[in-house]
Amino acid sequence: MKQLKIEYQHYDLSDDELEKKLQAAIQDYEETLETYFSAHENGFVIGIKFHPETYRHKEIFLKIVEKNKSENLTYSAPLAERKMADCSPKEQIVKIKEREIRKVQIENNKQFEEVVQMIRETKYIDTKKALSVDEMVAFSLTLYENNVDYVGRQRFFSKLLGNTSKMTDVKIVENFKKKFKKEIFHKLIRYILTKQVHFGDNNHVNNLTNISFYNAMQGYYKTKIAKIEEEYEEKRKKRETRLKERIESLEKQIQELNDKLLLFEGRVSIRAGSSFYCNS
Repeated sequence: MKQLKIEYQHYDLSDDELEKKLQAAIQDYEETLETYFSAHENGFVIGIKFHPETYRHKEIFLKIVEKNKSENLTYSAPLAERKMADCSPKEQIVKIKEREIRKVQIENNKQFEEVVQMIRETKYIDTKKALSVDEMVAFSLTLYENNVDYVGRQRFFSKLLGNTSKMTDVKIVENFKKKFKKEIFHKLIRYILTKQVHFGDNNHVNNLTNISFYNAMQGYYKTKIAKIEEEYEEKRKKRETRLKERIESLEKQIQELNDKLLLFEGRVSIRAGSSFYCNS
């Protein structure tokens, strides 16, 4: 009971609830103890548990499982890791089908790679025709899959692909093409424009991506941008005024030092001349 009170000290249990937990713990202990004492009858033998680093060891009960190559043997190893000879006929059929599925996937991988390499060697990139619907669909899905993160998908594109739980990837693309509109294409591009800018030491006057983005946004939010620009311009003017005053003060100090230096040099020169005249 003392141990249970420590274990459940933050649960605010009543005495009756603690008593129930105590009875349950005692029952569990008695069942475990009965299992322990009947280990020999249940096929367990005494073994030694040995720790290879500390060399500590103790006697334990363990059960030796002998391997049996019978077809009815239940293996602990996954089916994919077993050799064909160790599988039942039913399991062999499953493995054969799984291997064929994998072979088809590998063939599709190679086929797609070969097609892409062939297209890269053509003049496709230099094509002067306007983008086809299929090309815009491909580009839209490329942007979505490779550039839109989880938050972006949930916030802006939660309904882009619809309910895909029961569709294959091929079906998803077909369904997307049927519902495709140029507005989707434009929305994805605008999302990428806002995400692919560069911060840090890059800004709207020293980076090509940022400059082009800044210029493009002027057509939509010129007034809001101008307001932000005014705020920064005001801060900049105040700072420049303080800097100008500071520099003028320092320049004045420099001029005073120069005047004193010239005065000092003049006095030294006069004294040196007087001394020379007397000596001569």
